[in-house]
Amino acid sequence: MGKEMTGAEMVLQAMKDHGVKHIFGYPGGAALPIYDEIFQQDDIQHILVRHEQGAGHAAEGYARSSGKPGVVLVTSGPGATNMVTALTDAMMDSIPLVCITAQVPTHLIGSDGFQECDTVGITRPCTKYNWLVRDVNDLSRVLHDAFHVATTGRPGPVVVDIPKDVQFATGIYHTPDPEGRSSYQGYEPRMKGDENAIAHAVELMAHAKRPILYTGGGVINSGPEASQLLRELVAATGFPITSTLMGLGAYPASGRNWLGMLGMHGTYEANMAMHDCDVMVCIGARFDDRITGRTDAFSPGSKKIHVDIDPSSVNKNIRVDVPIIGDVTHVLKDMLAMWKARAPEPDLKSWWTQIETWKGRRSLAYRTNRDVIMPQYAIERLYQATKGRDTYITTEVGQHQMWAAQFYHFDAPNRWMTSGGLGTMGYGLPAALGVQVAHPDSLVVDIAGDASVLMTMQEMSTAVQHNLPIKIFILNNCYMGMVRQWQQLLHGNRLSNSYNESLPDFVKLAEAYGCVGLRADKPDELDDAIEEMISVRRPVLFDCRVANLENCFPMIPSGKAHNEMILPAESEGAEEAFAGGKALV
Repeated sequence: MGKEMTGAEMVLQAMKDHGVKHIFGYPGGAALPIYDEIFQQDDIQHILVRHEQGAGHAAEGYARSSGKPGVVLVTSGPGATNMVTALTDAMMDSIPLVCITAQVPTHLIGSDGFQECDTVGITRPCTKYNWLVRDVNDLSRVLHDAFHVATTGRPGPVVVDIPKDVQFATGIYHTPDPEGRSSYQGYEPRMKGDENAIAHAVELMAHAKRPILYTGGGVINSGPEASQLLRELVAATGFPITSTLMGLGAYPASGRNWLGMLGMHGTYEANMAMHDCDVMVCIGARFDDRITGRTDAFSPGSKKIHVDIDPSSVNKNIRVDVPIIGDVTHVLKDMLAMWKARAPEPDLKSWWTQIETWKGRRSLAYRTNRDVIMPQYAIERLYQATKGRDTYITTEVGQHQMWAAQFYHFDAPNRWMTSGGLGTMGYGLPAALGVQVAHPDSLVVDIAGDASVLMTMQEMSTAVQHNLPIKIFILNNCYMGMVRQWQQLLHGNRLSNSYNESLPDFVKLAEAYGCVGLRADKPDELDDAIEEMISVRRPVLFDCRVANLENCFPMIPSGKAHNEMILPAESEGAEEAFAGGKALV
C-alpha cells in the first residue's frame, strides 16, 4: 500500500529509498518546493555549487569514485540548460547521473513562460532516457525507473523534469521494487555473454602468437570484481595489456604485463603492439577515434574480440570477428573459467622480446632543465609525494591531462577521474569536489591547466563553504597548451588566441576565496611546496610554473595509423610530419 505525500516529498523519499546521501545543486523558483523539503530533513546533505555545470561535474566525480549514482537538482530554464555540458560528458563517459530538473507549471508549458525551456527535447540527445512528469501519481515510478536506468547496463545520465504544480500536488508514493526491477518496458540489459562466442574467443586466444588485451572504462564501470578478474586473466594468459584513458587503474600500472596507455598520446609499445597483434581482446572499450587513429589501417592483421554491454557499440567503428554482448564481470568469469579448463600454454617469448624492443625507444622520455620545471617532472614529483597515500586524481582537459595519464601511475580502479569522450575543460575542479564529498578523509588532487581551471574557478567558493580540502595543482604554462601545440604543428605556428595574456595571480585568487595559495617557479622548490600542499587541510590553489612551449609526445597525428607515431626524439620534424604525411617511426 502506498503512502500519500506531495511530489516534492516524493523526490526526497525516493532518494532516501535509493541510498542517496548527497545532492549537488542550485536553487531557483521552479525548484523551491523540493528545496523546502530539503530544508526540513537531515538525512541527505545538499552541496550548494556556484554554477549548475559545476553540480553536474561534481556529481560525476562522486559517481566515478564511489560507484554510486551522482544526483543533481537544478531549476527550470537556464538551470537545466547549464546542465547540458555535464550531461553530455556523463553520456560520453558512461557515468551514472540522476538529474532532477524543475519545470514551470503544467498549464504554462509551451507558453514561453518565465524560465521555461523544453528540457526533455534539449536533453534527449545527451541522456540515456528522460521523463516529463505531468501526473504526481506517476512520479514515484519514474524516479525509481530513473535510478534503475542510470545505474544498470551501460551507465549514463537520466533527467526527470518535474513541473512546479506537480511538486505541490498530493499523490500516492510507492516504494521501489524489492527485486530492483524497472517498470520501463523494453529495457533489459544483457548480463551474461553468449557461451559459444566466449568459447570461440578463448580458442582464438589460445592459438595467438601476438595477443593483446585492450581494456577501457567499462571494466571499471562493471565494479571492483571486474578489475580483479581482469588481473587474474592477465596472470593466467601472460598476455600484454593496455588501456584507454578511461580504463586506467583497472590493471595496475606497476603490473609486469602493463604496456601503458594506448592511443593518440599513448606509449610507443602499446600502440605498436596494437598495430602488430594477431589477436586483440577488447574489454569494455568502444574503439573511439582517439584510440584507432586511421580506421582503415587499424590493427590490420588481427582477429578482434569485443566484450561490451552496449550492443550499439559493437561493430560501430571497427568490425570485429567475435562480438560478445554482456557485462564485463560475467563475461570475464566465464572466459577465465574456460581458459583454465583448457589450460593452454601459449609461447609468447618472441612477442615479449619484440615488445621489449619497442619499450627501448623510451617514448615517454623528456628533456630535463635545472632552471625550469618541466610539466612531466612536476607530475612525477606529485606522484612520488602521493604514492602510498589514499589519493584520488581528477584532471581538467589538455596537455596536463595527457601528462597526468602518462606519468601518474594508477594501481587501483576508481582513483582517476577525467573527461575522456567530450574533453570538457573545467571538469576537474568540480569533479574533485564530488570526489572529496564521497571520500572526506582522502587526498583529492585536481591536475589542472591554467586555461581549463578558470572555466569553473567559482567552485572554489563551494570548496570553502563545505570545508572540502581539494588541491588544485595547476601546470601553468600561460597557454591553452594543446591548442597551442596543434597550432604549432598543424597551422604553421600561427598561435591564434591560444596565449593567456591576463592570467590572475593564482596565489592572490586563492586568498580572495579564503583558500591557501602556493607557487613554485624552480625545480628545487617543487618537493617542499607539494608537501605543504598535501599537509594543509584546506582548499589549495598551487601555481606550478612550467615550461611554456613544451609539447606532449608521443603523438599519433590526426588521420595517421598506430605505427606512424611522433616520438619525443623526433619531434623536431613534427611540423613536416603533420603537413606532409611523413611517418617518423
